[in-house]
Amino acid sequence: MKVTREQAAANRAAIVKAAGRLFRERGFDGVGVAEIMKAAGLTHGGFYGHFASKDALAAEACGKVFDDTIERLETGRDQAGQDLGRYAGNYLSEVHRTRRDVGCPIAALATDVPRQEAGVQASYAQGVDRFIDTLAARFPALAGGEGDRSRAILVMSALVGGLALARATEASDRALSDEILTAVREEITRLPGS
Repeated sequence: MKVTREQAAANRAAIVKAAGRLFRERGFDGVGVAEIMKAAGLTHGGFYGHFASKDALAAEACGKVFDDTIERLETGRDQAGQDLGRYAGNYLSEVHRTRRDVGCPIAALATDVPRQEAGVQASYAQGVDRFIDTLAARFPALAGGEGDRSRAILVMSALVGGLALARATEASDRALSDEILTAVREEITRLPGS
């Protein structure tokens, strides 16, 4: 039976969503096409009707998870309002540390991206660039005015680095992991405009 255009678009969206979740959870090389298709509720054989390669899917999925993350930041769906301290608290939470699959793509994919093909790297770089601009616009008091990227880059680096270190130490030294989350949260709240 022939699939309608609407169903094909829905299938493609399901594949991209499943890939975005699995790539953040296990890395680009930690998951195969068959697992992605199964998670999307589809058969492996249909993959190449949607994508030329796993790399093409990875680039699109990377862009989509950035779109979703930036939309949450722009609209305030992260429940922080204009309060950078609350945003840092949400970002550097135990839940975000544990749930890589639904978390920020910057932290989840940072160490994987350099080993990927150019399309994935470009998609990631564009997402990071957009995130910086959005962070600066969302918290204009942070840097003394809307659009100041330097302070936004500093805050983003502290958030991502803190989360990455907390994730890396969680299994072997939970107290250290918790200490990292707390210290970075507290230091961000001390910044002007927080």
